[in-house]
Amino acid sequence: MYGVGDTESERTAFRKAEKQYKLYYQNNTKKKKQPRAVDLTHVLDFKSILKSYNANAQLPSGVSLAAAPQFDIPVFNLDKHPGFCFIPQALSVAEQCHWIRESLTNFPQPPNRTNHNAVYGPIHDLFISAKEKKVLVEKQNCLPDNDPLPTDLAYGWESSREPSATSTCKSIPASTLLRKLRWSTLGLQFDWSKRNYNVGLPHNKIPDLLSQLAKKMAAPSMSFGEEFQPEAAIVNYFGAGDMLGGHLDDMEADWSKPIVSIRVIMSFFSLGCKAIFLLGGKSREDEPVAMFLRSGDIVLMAGEARECFHGVPRIFTDKENAEITSLEQQLSNEEDLCYLEYINRSRININIRQVF
Repeated sequence: MYGVGDTESERTAFRKAEKQYKLYYQNNTKKKKQPRAVDLTHVLDFKSILKSYNANAQLPSGVSLAAAPQFDIPVFNLDKHPGFCFIPQALSVAEQCHWIRESLTNFPQPPNRTNHNAVYGPIHDLFISAKEKKVLVEKQNCLPDNDPLPTDLAYGWESSREPSATSTCKSIPASTLLRKLRWSTLGLQFDWSKRNYNVGLPHNKIPDLLSQLAKKMAAPSMSFGEEFQPEAAIVNYFGAGDMLGGHLDDMEADWSKPIVSIRVIMSFFSLGCKAIFLLGGKSREDEPVAMFLRSGDIVLMAGEARECFHGVPRIFTDKENAEITSLEQQLSNEEDLCYLEYINRSRININIRQVF
């Protein structure tokens, strides 16, 4: 997912760090693949930093406390990366579960666009259809006895059934589409082919609750008297083994405004979805800082930090790194089992931006 190719970037400091932490499997003959061990000694752990700070008010070299009097939790800076803030455990368990549900049921809904739009057009109710084991069927060339489909869609949902020998319909299970969901866009819609925001595309405003949360969390990075105005968001969906290659978020007009990155990193049962985040410099040649991201952590990137390369080379899916007991308890009732099943193998990340 969003990987980088075998180019000269393979020799850069950022690429070397990506390869260091990327998921590789051991060469063995067992049916079940075993992840290759990785040295995590130098990965910055804000969970441990927070624990130490609460106990003795001490911070490691290079980490300082941000001026954020409006927060009742510590906000941390990296001294060598002005404009970067890390807020560990910023979201409560209830809030995390709320945004998981929203990210799966409402955020991929049209007019919001997803990576599936280019092939299938707007798709309604993907998560519900996957839960109901439905199949997305091409409208053209379908048999006469098929259920009628909306006239404005090239594809529509049908109940799962054995394909007819005479059917020429193209179809794909909703569960497969859900597994291949990689992004959805909220608010102003980003055109990935042209790499810009297309204000002409139909869109809804950022949901009020998400907008309010973003404004609150962005406050430590804003100048006095200014307020963050959320206008667009990109929701990334990661599966096991996915990575987000090193990149710059450089499409917004005003780089003084932060990106509020809500890291919803969750998984259950024997799988974990803690991630490693790399924050580099203005060049790929600058050696990046590696840090853990856990469910409920929030990252802010404003000012000079907006000009820094960053990426996610690793999602952990091994039992040893699972840290999701409280979320598992929160999603244990019957109506939430579908969400639990999804995040058992996935991670969700919400990036909120001010465009203009």
